[in-house]
Amino acid sequence: MKTATLKQLKSELEFQDAKKLSELLIRLVKYKKENKELLTYLLFEKDDEHNYINEVRLLIDNDFDKLNSISFYLAKKTIRKALRTTNKYIKYSGNKQTEIELLIYFVQKLKNSDLDIQNSKVIENMYFRQLEKIHKVLKVLHEDLQYDYKEEIEDLEL
Repeated sequence: MKTATLKQLKSELEFQDAKKLSELLIRLVKYKKENKELLTYLLFEKDDEHNYINEVRLLIDNDFDKLNSISFYLAKKTIRKALRTTNKYIKYSGNKQTEIELLIYFVQKLKNSDLDIQNSKVIENMYFRQLEKIHKVLKVLHEDLQYDYKEEIEDLEL
């Protein structure tokens, strides 16, 4: 079975009535947790981005609370989990300002952890990749926002 393209799906959905669309949507969210999370964001949290960012920060905090600072192997696994969580919620939002806020928060948590980042090449690479990502997103933002975030980003440099 060949999957339809996004354009084909979009044009077909335009001809459906509201009740049929609702049924399709309910059926879609039944199968994947990610679909439910995305729909939850779109319906309930999209209008209050600040609160959304704070909720995601709490999730990141929970992941970092479980950080094992003795074993770099276990620390690396926990950091990757926190990064997956961060990226998942960034993807739901699609807002560049939310993306930079969450990435800065993640990098701050990593920097302020008890880990000696420079002792583990993998964790150090993860850290610098996220910094590069922050700089890339920063270029897309409005000049006023760039200026606001510049100082925070300068503090993150090792």
